Amino acid sequence: MQVSRSAYYQQLEPKAPNAKARQVEAKITAVFRAHKRRYGVRRICAELREKQIHVGRHRCRRVLKEHGLKAIQPRSYVPRTTQSRHPYPISPNLLLERAAPVKPNEVWVGDITYLPLSGGEWAYLAVWMDLYSRRIVGWQVESHMREELVKASLNKALQTRGIKPGLIMHSDRGGQYAGSRFRALLRKRKIAQSMSRADDPYDNAAMESFFSRLKAELLENGMFENLEDARTEIFEYIEMYYNTHRKHSALNYQSPMEYENHYFYSLT
Repeated sequence: MQVSRSAYYQQLEPKAPNAKARQVEAKITAVFRAHKRRYGVRRICAELREKQIHVGRHRCRRVLKEHGLKAIQPRSYVPRTTQSRHPYPISPNLLLERAAPVKPNEVWVGDITYLPLSGGEWAYLAVWMDLYSRRIVGWQVESHMREELVKASLNKALQTRGIKPGLIMHSDRGGQYAGSRFRALLRKRKIAQSMSRADDPYDNAAMESFFSRLKAELLENGMFENLEDARTEIFEYIEMYYNTHRKHSALNYQSPMEYENHYFYSLT
């Protein structure tokens, strides 16, 4: 068969990984554990490349499999119809056939989601995201989902972001976004309001994707103890992880803050 004796015995007894291979393997598993099972193969490889460690996806996938490590997967999103039975007028969808934003503070998108609490109760999270960088610029957790919830989250965003007249604020058709006090705040700051089309939650797909990922990575089918626990956990996830560290595939595997910083550096 024209096979040497050494090759034959090597096939019978494969060599153990050398020291360099073991180091790479340790770095792969370290990144996986550092992100608390939130990173899959692509994001792990992207983070290692930043550290000048070039690892192929197939090798990374093999290492994770050998160690029994599996990333958290979000549940498939099931669209639900927005409750828009209210007496207020509906704003047009300003994002239809509009090019993607090319700078921060050009388009913000917002939505509300439910957060399960122990004892069968619920909290509600309102969020505003900069569509350019996917950065969460304002958020609020309360025990209700009245108009004050989205107004409070918007006020937080306005306190930290230097916006100019003409910013587009996009949401669904919910009554919270159509209320007189919320709209008065938009008029005061010269913000243009945009709303999704009826029965089409995919008009706000970026927010739906964020909520799906947040619940998968933070709750993983669990629940918060109480309202304060929810606020603390949401703060740590958004401000200390998602905005600052979590790599986003739509941002060329950069975190939202990194993506914005690169934009502002390009202006200097």
